[in-house]
Amino acid sequence: MISRRDKINYYLDIAEAVAGRGTCLRRNFGAIIVKNDQILSTGYVGAPRGRANCINLGHCTRETLGIPRGERYELCRSVHAEANAIINAARQDMIDSTLFLVGLEGDGSGYVKNANPCAMCKRMIINAGISTVIVRDTHDDFHSIKVYDAWVVHDDSLSGTKGY
Repeated sequence: MISRRDKINYYLDIAEAVAGRGTCLRRNFGAIIVKNDQILSTGYVGAPRGRANCINLGHCTRETLGIPRGERYELCRSVHAEANAIINAARQDMIDSTLFLVGLEGDGSGYVKNANPCAMCKRMIINAGISTVIVRDTHDDFHSIKVYDAWVVHDDSLSGTKGY
């Protein structure tokens, strides 16, 4: 008998394939937005259209400066995967949708540990009307975030928590 991948990991597998298009030297994320079993949009990490990507430049400014994960995103050349997926979809279609997110370490060592959207992406996800974010932890394991409860009711921006 053929075993069938569960639907959440099916969508996470697609997001992981999207991450393979990323151009970051540190970490590549892939995101897909799904509603009613239809993929609305995809996004991966990369410089804005027309600008050179870090893989083409051969260096990451944040890495060169030793900036820790979750800090000083204004120095990053890239648009995040979640932001790119949101940019490429209409808000009315994203209301009550799910964003699936997979992060891969740039050195090939596997999945990003404790991966979560950054503070800027959280704000975009809230405003886009996305209700759930599902993040891959391992090939088969993931965690699910209910956006309103986790990021609106429990607003971590008030406590100074970076959240990523």
